[in-house]
Amino acid sequence: MSSTFTKVCVTVALMPAVAIAQDQTETETPPEPNDDAFLGTIVLSAPDNPIAEDGISVTSEGLALSNPADLSELFVAEPTIAVGGSIPMSQKVYVNGIEENNLAISIDGARQNNKVFHHNTTTLIDPALLKAVRIEPGVASADAGPGALAGALAYETKDVDDLLDHGDTFGGRYKLEYDSNGDVFSNSLSLYGRDGGFEYLLFGKSATGNNREDGDGNDILASGTDLNSLLGKIAYETEGGHRFEFSAENVADDDVRPYRANIGEVIGGSLPLTRPYDLQRENYSITYTRTNPTDMWNPTIRLSYSGTELLNDETNEPERQRVFGETTSLNGEISNRFTLSWGEINAGIDFYKDEANIDFVDFTDPNEDYNVGEELQNIGVFAQVRMEPNANTRLSFGARADFQDFEARDGYKQSESGLSGNVSGEWDVTDRVTVGAGYSHVWGGLELAETYIMTPIWNYPADGLGTVTADNAYIAASYTTGTWAIDGKVFGTDINNARAASIRSSSGANIRADVESRGFELGFSTTWDGGFFRVGYANIDTEVNGRVADSFTGNYLTIPLGEFFTLQTAHRFDNGILVGGDAQIALDYSDTFDFLGGSPTIDGYTVVNTFVEYSPKRMENLTLRMEVNNLFDEQYTARATYGQDFPTEVVSLPEPGRSIRLSAEILF
Repeated sequence: MSSTFTKVCVTVALMPAVAIAQDQTETETPPEPNDDAFLGTIVLSAPDNPIAEDGISVTSEGLALSNPADLSELFVAEPTIAVGGSIPMSQKVYVNGIEENNLAISIDGARQNNKVFHHNTTTLIDPALLKAVRIEPGVASADAGPGALAGALAYETKDVDDLLDHGDTFGGRYKLEYDSNGDVFSNSLSLYGRDGGFEYLLFGKSATGNNREDGDGNDILASGTDLNSLLGKIAYETEGGHRFEFSAENVADDDVRPYRANIGEVIGGSLPLTRPYDLQRENYSITYTRTNPTDMWNPTIRLSYSGTELLNDETNEPERQRVFGETTSLNGEISNRFTLSWGEINAGIDFYKDEANIDFVDFTDPNEDYNVGEELQNIGVFAQVRMEPNANTRLSFGARADFQDFEARDGYKQSESGLSGNVSGEWDVTDRVTVGAGYSHVWGGLELAETYIMTPIWNYPADGLGTVTADNAYIAASYTTGTWAIDGKVFGTDINNARAASIRSSSGANIRADVESRGFELGFSTTWDGGFFRVGYANIDTEVNGRVADSFTGNYLTIPLGEFFTLQTAHRFDNGILVGGDAQIALDYSDTFDFLGGSPTIDGYTVVNTFVEYSPKRMENLTLRMEVNNLFDEQYTARATYGQDFPTEVVSLPEPGRSIRLSAEILF
C-alpha cells in the first residue's frame, strides 16, 4: 500500500464519523437494530407498494421499480456498482471497482463459494427470489463474515411475512412475462401460508427463449434463455418465541453458450464458437432465532450448505472432452446481540469448510485426464459494536480473528491466522449537513484457486502460499433540505498479495497480485408529491501490480471502468398509473493497457429504459406492466464486460438492443 494512502487511512481511522454512501434504502420490515444507521450501507429492497399514495420515497423503491430480470438490471441505479456480461450466466458484479469474489457474499446468511470458472458468473441468482440486497462497499463490519476484503454483499430471499397479510392463512402469486427480444417467456408461481406456528413458502420460475439481438439487429452469440429457479422455506415458531427456519434454493442455467461464456470470440482462435454449459447453484440453510429477544439474549444460530456446479460436456463435439468443476461451502454461525444502554454488541463465532474440485476427462487421450482440488477451513471469532455517543453521532467499530487450515489434493498443507478491524461513524454537523468516514484492515488469509485452472502440474511452494490482506477507506458528506439532497464520497481499496493462480506453469499455484481502486461519487435527488428523481455519478480508476488494470490480469480482481452517470425517476398519477425510467451513461475511457502496445479507447454509451405499471381499482390484485428497455436501440457493450480493452484480440459480447417486456401478475 502506498505511503500516501496509508496516511489517509490512518487519518480516517481517527475520525469520529463514518459511512456515507450516495444511496441508503430501507426495507419494509426494519433490519436488525442500528445495522443500517450508517449511510455507508446500500440496501435495495422490494416493498409491495414502492410508491405509496401519499408520495414516493427515494430511499425505498429499490427492486420494485426496476423489476430486474438479471444482475445488470438489479443494480441499474447504483453508479458505483457495475455488472458486465449480456448473458446472465456470465455476469460479474464489481463494487467500487472490485470484483465480487473479494467481498463476503451470502444468501440468507449462507456463505457463498462460487469461484468455478472465470468465464462465467460468480453467483448465479434470480432477482425474482429477492426481497433485499445489502451492500457494504469497502468497509464492512466484522459480523459480515470472513474474507470481506473489499466489503460485503448479502442477498436476502422472500419470506412469508413479506407476501402474506397479517391474519391471512394462505396466498399465492402468478406472474407471466414476455420479452420481445429473443421471444423470452417466463412463468413464476408462489404459494405461501401459515397455520398456527407453522409457515411455508414455495416459489418456482421457468424462463425460456431464443438468441437475443443487439442494437444493430445481429444475433448475440449463444444468448438463448433457459433458466429455472426454485425456493422453498418452512418455519416453525413456538409460543415462547423460538423460531426455526429451513430454506432451500436452486438456480440452474442449461444451454449452449459461447465457448468462453463471457467472450463472443477470440480473434484468430481455433476453438469452436460455442459449447454446452450446465451451471447450477444451490443453497440450504437452517436458522434458529428468537422473536421475543431480551437485551442480553438475542441469538442467531445458523448452519448452511452452498454449492455451485459447472459441467461442459463436449463428448459429442470435436474436442470430445468433459469438464466438471464444483465448489462447496459448509458454514455456520453462533452469535448473540447484546443491547446495552449506550448501544449494542454483536459477538460470536463463525466457521466454514470450502472445497474446490475439478474433474477433467479427455476421451481422445486418457493420459490427459486429471482430478484435483483444494480445501480451506476457517474458524472466526468476531465482535461488532454499534453505538450513539450522543444525538448527533453514530459510531461502529469491530474486530475479528480468523484461523485457517489449507490442504491440496496432493497432500500439501498449511495453517495461518490473522486479525481484522474496522471503524466507521457519522456526525450531524447541523440538521442538514452530515459528514462521515470509515476505515478497515482485513486479513483474508489463504484463498482457494479457481477450479477450472487447477492442474496436477502445480508445485506448492515450500515456504507456503502467500496470504492476502486489504485496506479500505472513505470520506463522505451529505446535505439535505426540504425535498432534495446532495451527497458525495471519496473511497479507496488496496488488496495486497491476492492469489492470481495460473494454469500455465508448475509455479502457478502461488502467483500473487496487488490491486488498487480509487474513486469518488456524487449524487443528487429530489422528491415531489407522487414522484422522485435522482442522478448519480461515479469515477473509478483501478490498477493491478502498479499499472492500469486490464480485463485479463484483472480476472477475479478488477476491470477498467472510468466514469458513469445513472438517472432514475418515477411518478404515480392519481388514477394509480405508475410511470418511470432510468438511464445509464458511460463516458469514453482511454486509460487502458493493451499487451500489443497502445492504449485503446473503450467507447461510451447511453442506454434508456422506461416503464408503465397499472393496477385497476376494480382488480387491485392484478398488476400490469410494460417496459421498453434500451429505448433508442443503442449498440453497446456494458463497461464491465470482459475484453473491450483488447479490440484486436477479442470480440466482446454486446448487450441486447431494444425490447418490449410485458408482464401480468395476479395475487390470490
